[in-house]
Amino acid sequence: MDALSKIFDDIHLAKSEYIYLNAHHQCAFHYDNEPSMLAYVVLHGQADLKFAECDAIPLEQGDLFLVPAGKRHQIFCPRMSDFQTSIAINAFFESHAQQTVELNQHDEQSERTFILAIRSKLDVHMAKPLLSALPHYLHIQHISDATAPEWLQVGLQFLALETLSTRPGRDKILDHLVSILLIECVRDYILSLEHHHTWLSAISHPELSNALAAIHGQPEQSWTVESLAEQCHMSRSKFAQLFTQIVGETPLAYLQQHRLRLAAQYLRNGGFSVQQIAHWVGYSSETAFSQSFKKQFQMTPSQYRQQSHII
Repeated sequence: MDALSKIFDDIHLAKSEYIYLNAHHQCAFHYDNEPSMLAYVVLHGQADLKFAECDAIPLEQGDLFLVPAGKRHQIFCPRMSDFQTSIAINAFFESHAQQTVELNQHDEQSERTFILAIRSKLDVHMAKPLLSALPHYLHIQHISDATAPEWLQVGLQFLALETLSTRPGRDKILDHLVSILLIECVRDYILSLEHHHTWLSAISHPELSNALAAIHGQPEQSWTVESLAEQCHMSRSKFAQLFTQIVGETPLAYLQQHRLRLAAQYLRNGGFSVQQIAHWVGYSSETAFSQSFKKQFQMTPSQYRQQSHII
């Protein structure tokens, strides 16, 4: 399995849900920080989307807007102005799932902006390398035009079919469609990077991607710089230099970070013993694993598990 595919397995993008937002002008709503990926498709009208630290981003009919990490933002319909109240939409994904939410409705004749909003839960700890490498948002304009990427047109057609009817397997199909949507957007973003050196560049690098695929696919293996270099058909010195230059940390440092994130996921989500987890993430002894884990998270694996269950 290639590196990007394995990484999307790791982040557990799931529990996708959607709502339609029928925002009657003038209107403002916001989404608070949550461990999720958010996507908006503007089906009718106009809007301005704003993050706290940047200028408003204009959205037009036919635009697709992704917020990969669920960062807090506000949307103004039709355009940004000084609204006294803003409606939080987070809870609507559960209370009004698969329904239309009327916002600031006065009468049926008022101007409005109609938006399909999709939310998918994800494991932000496992997704940290991906989310850190991506911008706060990905904006694809005029997705209904003939010039839009074919994958996007086909994907949105499938998405429209699934949101129009409730059929067996709908939840799983929706999760897969949202994953495809995000993966393709990430692919397009990687292509736009060209000569930039980032973690995403390593994902698509003809040699380094093999090392990342090995680390994410078999974290339990006793990887060394030499064995990872062999995966890339490179000399040890050249591999170590190139990996550090592009990824921003040494191969073994990256390996350790991934193993500890994976261990934290096992501790949060399962009743496995610390010894089992240590073995699964490539540590030969429970003691060595516990020491590395405590250095990273400032608490023992058992304390981490207990705290995550309390939260």
